Amino acid sequence: MCGIAGVFHRDPTRPIDPQLLVNMAAIQHHRGPDGFGYKTLKDKGVGFSHARLSIIDLNESRGRQPFITEDERLMLTKNGELYDYQRIRAELTADGAQFQTKSDSEIILHLFPRMGLEKTLEHLRGEFAFALYDQHDDAMYLVRDRFGVKPLYWTQTDNGVVFGSELKVLFAHPEVHREIDEEGLFHQLIQTMVPGTTAFKGIHQVKPGHVVKINRNRNGLKIDEHKYWDISFPQADEHDINPNEDYYIEAVREKLLEAVQHRMTADVPVGAYLSGGIDSCSILGLSQAISQEPVKAFTIGFDDKEYDETPIAKEMADKVGADQHVLSLSAEHLYENFERTIWHTERTIYNTLGVAKMLMSQEVNSVNYKVVMTGEGSDELFAGYPSFRNDMFLYGLSDLDKHQRKIWKSSLEQNNALFRGAMLPKEEYNSKAISSFVGFTPTCLQPWLHCDSIAMNLLTKDRQHALSEYDPGAAIADTFDLSMLQGRHPLDKAQYVWIKTMLEGQILTWGGDRVDMANSMEARPAFLDHHLAEFATRVPPQLRIKGPVEKYVLKEAMKGLLPETLYKRQKFAFMAPPAHRDEKKWAALMKLVNEYASEDQIKQAGLLDASAVAEMIKNQGSSEHHHDRVQMDAVINHVIGVQIMQQKFVATDVPKQAARRAQELGWQAA
Repeated sequence: MCGIAGVFHRDPTRPIDPQLLVNMAAIQHHRGPDGFGYKTLKDKGVGFSHARLSIIDLNESRGRQPFITEDERLMLTKNGELYDYQRIRAELTADGAQFQTKSDSEIILHLFPRMGLEKTLEHLRGEFAFALYDQHDDAMYLVRDRFGVKPLYWTQTDNGVVFGSELKVLFAHPEVHREIDEEGLFHQLIQTMVPGTTAFKGIHQVKPGHVVKINRNRNGLKIDEHKYWDISFPQADEHDINPNEDYYIEAVREKLLEAVQHRMTADVPVGAYLSGGIDSCSILGLSQAISQEPVKAFTIGFDDKEYDETPIAKEMADKVGADQHVLSLSAEHLYENFERTIWHTERTIYNTLGVAKMLMSQEVNSVNYKVVMTGEGSDELFAGYPSFRNDMFLYGLSDLDKHQRKIWKSSLEQNNALFRGAMLPKEEYNSKAISSFVGFTPTCLQPWLHCDSIAMNLLTKDRQHALSEYDPGAAIADTFDLSMLQGRHPLDKAQYVWIKTMLEGQILTWGGDRVDMANSMEARPAFLDHHLAEFATRVPPQLRIKGPVEKYVLKEAMKGLLPETLYKRQKFAFMAPPAHRDEKKWAALMKLVNEYASEDQIKQAGLLDASAVAEMIKNQGSSEHHHDRVQMDAVINHVIGVQIMQQKFVATDVPKQAARRAQELGWQAA
């Protein structure tokens, strides 16, 4: 797991400053503290750099990227892990390939000339983002894994394309413009991003399962984007009406075990994150069954008992004989680390769970672990979120008795009362644009789209005017592939929408890679193995949610591993306690408001209306309803977040900051 960066010039004769490439690696030193590398190709106008976190092939000199083939046709820099690479290496070696390293990344350089990019991607299993330059076509390819576990950003300057694993890597290049734009700001305040976008003008993400190809021609650069993979659910009438439960239960168990086995591959110890949920407990149980030694299990504990899952996590660790490590976090401690978290997430966060996870990765690093397995992806594939049950009850069970529907829905709301205003909407919200694509507005988007009027009121008047005709739901819906939605079961549609929005934009970003890699720690989400995912789409909806039971097929597959308490419990969303529940945390939040969102600072940043922000904060405690205060807590977090982003990425001279960082590290071009 590493950080990558690079430049591709419009004019191939335009020289590339090697030290600039090194500076772009240095500013993401946290992603790869074990060494750096850079390469340029003479008179080709292309240069890559790499910050290395050594996990596979620990030999620093041999495994150093970027890689260049002997004939200098191909140059590669890659972030992430490819599993099952040993089998592919063996097959390629039998075909005459000669490998220079033990790195999993090198298989790309041998697959590509033999079968082209599309077929190469079919062979890649894992979490990855890479840049590949091919002299034959004078083209650079930017590629991101199927679910977007690993980040990859790019932008176009007057002289070419700049890319990197993080936004700050792009901003380290002096030609990259740094400005928060209207749409980006608006979506930061309502939590839900438009897929492929960022908060910054002209800065793009390579979408999950996509390739961005940049070609040079007589007119300059030609940039094309195409999709190579998508999560594809069957047509509704193709699902089994009377499924054989045992078949699906056994297959899920088998495929998850295989995914875990692959992710145990490393030249360093592999631990596991452990909450009180079925997902992480399943991962720990399987990995402990495979391992010869006790697996190190890392658990976050909160000082609010209603949100703390430590007791169930401890029960699971004791059951399987894992070595549990608990990090107990106080309310005020989370906000003390909020600023540093935003520096790494490069987007706003609605809940301090992102801070908690960053502190946990720091704890993992402190006990000399670099790799953990995680449970992300399970709720997405097996319908674990309360929003999915709500959509299933409303749209997916047409023959359900009205009385039974009412009982199940009431149970859902009672068990998730803490999360109304975040995981569940405080009231129904309909986006005409999204409903026209999907057939309804999935519950997962409703809490955030419901904030649109609140967010609009917080903007400066000129920004409000610029966005007067803007429809955030339409902007999101326009990125969906309609062919993936037409004719699908309502539960499949709801899961597809979550995967395309909340999974990539939240769970895998500020809840995943960015806060994990902030402390040089690689997270491996076994549930997002695409072989497992492709099977999960074929599990009939009534086996994903059976009656009031979410993730039914997974629970049955893992029944022998799980504590009885957890097996019988409804899904409980894992998030940090909101600030309004605790006087110390609220005081810590207000301290941040005073530090970053005072009247003078808001006016200086020019993004928000200072009086509207002050009025919102003043009124936060006026509602007696928990769900109103949960929602407003989120918006206040977003306000502080955009102010920090403006200060850290726009007002600060990032290129100079990157140069200083390289000097401090002693990372200098030869």
